[in-house]
Amino acid sequence: MLESAETINAGNVKVGVFPMFVFPDEGDTDFRLAVSIGFGLNDLLDVEGRAAFSDDLTFIGGHGEYWFLKNAPLDLSFRGELHWGFVDGEVGDTFGVDVTVLGSAPIASRVELIGALDMAFNSMDIGDDRDGFTTVHLVPGIEVTINDDLDFLAEFGAGVTDSSSHYAAFGLAFYFR
Repeated sequence: MLESAETINAGNVKVGVFPMFVFPDEGDTDFRLAVSIGFGLNDLLDVEGRAAFSDDLTFIGGHGEYWFLKNAPLDLSFRGELHWGFVDGEVGDTFGVDVTVLGSAPIASRVELIGALDMAFNSMDIGDDRDGFTTVHLVPGIEVTINDDLDFLAEFGAGVTDSSSHYAAFGLAFYFR
């Protein structure tokens, strides 16, 4: 997720860089580098493009996020996303639709606790056929405001379904106003 439930302020641009460690199997770790760029459309809606790169896999996608509950004291938003995965091996390309509910709340003056439920409905080319699978992640995290233009984020994604890998990610989000 690598963001709180708050959307990007209207007219602002956010750029993020996030190292990510994916744990597909016990004792196995894949490194990925995720990047994002987003734009605040209004006080409740933003759009973001994202990509993640590793040695043999590239994901690209984009989402829209709607902030439907503000400062009550919990913030809640809904995110819908499309993504494509490109594999440099025998397994084919993937396509998916994600739906995510994000919640966040302040726990200190510059610190927010984040939680998310993310579900991705995917299909993959396997030979001449397509096969579907669903990933579900429960994601706790934290966002620390360093200054008005810079946030530090960290999270752990706990895979719930058999096709969901656990992961850990952290990084920086830069805001241009």
